[in-house]
Amino acid sequence: MGIPSALCGQARGRATARRRTVTAVLQLTNRWRVFYDAAMTAPSLERFDIAVNTPAGRLTTVLDVPTGFVPITSIVPLTRRLGEELLKLEEQQSRNAGQAVSCRMGCAACCRMLVPLSPPEAFSLLDYVEQLPNERRSALERSLDASKATLAEHGLLHRLHAVADADHPVPDEELEPLNRAYYALRHPCPFLEQEMCSIYEARPAACRELLVTSPAPLCDNFVENPVEPLPVSVRIGTVLGLLWAAVTGGAPRLIPLPIALDWARQHRAAAGRRWAGSHLVDRMLDSMWRMLTQEFERRGQSPTP
Repeated sequence: MGIPSALCGQARGRATARRRTVTAVLQLTNRWRVFYDAAMTAPSLERFDIAVNTPAGRLTTVLDVPTGFVPITSIVPLTRRLGEELLKLEEQQSRNAGQAVSCRMGCAACCRMLVPLSPPEAFSLLDYVEQLPNERRSALERSLDASKATLAEHGLLHRLHAVADADHPVPDEELEPLNRAYYALRHPCPFLEQEMCSIYEARPAACRELLVTSPAPLCDNFVENPVEPLPVSVRIGTVLGLLWAAVTGGAPRLIPLPIALDWARQHRAAAGRRWAGSHLVDRMLDSMWRMLTQEFERRGQSPTP
């Protein structure tokens, strides 16, 4: 778990993002149910045609971005989708090499690990939870309260808040003891119900990206067993965290999942700030290109086929 404090290198030579303006009646949303009305005037969108080489192959896709001023949560879904498309390339490459992903529905061993969120993801998760039916929302809040009580009992809750409230990026060497202490509890995610994710469609990028190709039983102990995670070209939580830091002038930060809703409520005013949608996506893609540069170098691969 960690967000790099600095990124270097450019990837413009192996990635393109061509824009064109379109109109559409669909709007980006984090609502769990959506009812679309036939609007008299369709909102204007800017279409980004994406073409990028990754260590697992070439990705071509499109992103439809509102041309107006929007909160940063508006681009969380499309950024996650882009990350999932990148991950599918990794899955296919691994499958071609004879190493299929072993994760299956109901396998929740990884749901005992400390999950980091970027600020935009924390705000997005709060939006998702707040539009749930009252009974459902109350059940989640009770689970979160019980989780925080357990973490406080074991002396971890204040340490999670210290990470979320830090005014500088927390180094990995400082996070590692906290990660290990949390995992030693085998404390289930507060959003886990009967070994199933209750917020699956809104789950953090870190959860989406943790896939393994080793036998599932090995996941019972990530520390001692030789678990083989699927490579990840771009960490979407890191991309969104860097984006938030860039547009707000702050430092990249991590929000531990058990306290993400509390943190988002405390910073609700910041969540209401708006930026041009195309500007947010430009900055997001720039961070993504830079991370791909680093990943090509780390794997010792050429960025050109």
